[in-house]
Amino acid sequence: MLAALGCGGRRSRAWAALAGLTVRSARIPLVLVVEVAFWICVGLIVWTQLGYAVALAALVRVLPRRDPVPQVPAGAATLPQLSLIVAAHDEESVIAARVANALALEYPRERLQVIVACDGCTDATATLARDAGADLVLELARAGKVRAQDAAVQRASGEIVAFSDANALWRADAARELVRAFSDPRVGYACGQVRYADGDAGTDDNQEGLYWRYELALRAFESRLSSVTGGNGAIYATRRDSYIVVDAVMGHDLSLPFNVVKRGQRAVYVPTALSSEKMVPSLGGEFARKRRMASHTWPIVLRGGMLSPRGYPPGYALMILSHRLLRYATPLLHVLALGLNVALVVGDWGPAHPAHPIRVLYVVTLGLQLALLLGAWLAGRIRWRGLLVARYYVLTTASLAAGLGDWLRHGTEATWEAAEGTR
Repeated sequence: MLAALGCGGRRSRAWAALAGLTVRSARIPLVLVVEVAFWICVGLIVWTQLGYAVALAALVRVLPRRDPVPQVPAGAATLPQLSLIVAAHDEESVIAARVANALALEYPRERLQVIVACDGCTDATATLARDAGADLVLELARAGKVRAQDAAVQRASGEIVAFSDANALWRADAARELVRAFSDPRVGYACGQVRYADGDAGTDDNQEGLYWRYELALRAFESRLSSVTGGNGAIYATRRDSYIVVDAVMGHDLSLPFNVVKRGQRAVYVPTALSSEKMVPSLGGEFARKRRMASHTWPIVLRGGMLSPRGYPPGYALMILSHRLLRYATPLLHVLALGLNVALVVGDWGPAHPAHPIRVLYVVTLGLQLALLLGAWLAGRIRWRGLLVARYYVLTTASLAAGLGDWLRHGTEATWEAAEGTR
């Protein structure tokens, strides 16, 4: 019949070739599938944790310099009206110092509005903030940090709204440096640099200082090339008309930068705008903090718009994938890599056979993974910096999975409590 239609020979050969391909595909050795899956997991982990930084550093060196902060005069006559907002819940131990620090900024007093938004405070936070000289103190029902910030923005008079944590202290010129970024009309969001007051090594076993230096280097590269993929709560600002109202459980640190970019503006990092705050002293406390943060992160990723590529420039989309999505997927990637590696070593097939030429490679990779876990366990008994770094990496990676589990089991609360030892 096909021959009668005039195309039987060609069509028959095509179907035969397709059938042969299907058969051959079905005969792909399972060991090869496992090997490919293993190396994909390893490659993605290495890329998000190290390769991405190397690639950014190389691009910064070869591409023309794009300074994220316009170097224009910042005299009093050119400075915009600024509203500095501090959201606070039961912060009586630090709020007076925070307000005093804000009022001591090298910023014209007539152009600076200090707002303290009390989120259901049950202590003397509001009274102490007023006594310290805050221009506006809002006493709100408890609804969470984001809703307190929303309420403050509605009452703000500044064309730039800046935000800070109650335990953060800004360097005297930080406000000037931060608002300098908005001299570029393309900039809708700017975040500054946070330094930890208790030293890079931490007060106990927390290696957050080491991680944070690495994160800030990535942020500087991203800002030079395009826009940052994340911010911080200690020092950041937006134009008032660029401020975005987000879900109460979706913190500004992660939700504002990419949403600003989707609206056609830039989100930049200003390293000369300095803030300091206390670091969580113990790794157990840091794990709890990051677990709580992760429970706020996953809603942003899965239903807050980060996962959707719509509105991203191509280069920025790759940054979001590399720095955010793959980073958050590392717990799963590590579990898969370990399970696949065990299968390749102990299974009675493929590379597990003693005569296989690359069996030793899979023994080495398994040994490295187990050494990381062993080092993390030993860090609780042997206080050596390398072991502490291993423990920090394992626990903070695990916190991403724990936060996801918390969110899936019982959702995420919009309210928050101060992290251990940071006040």
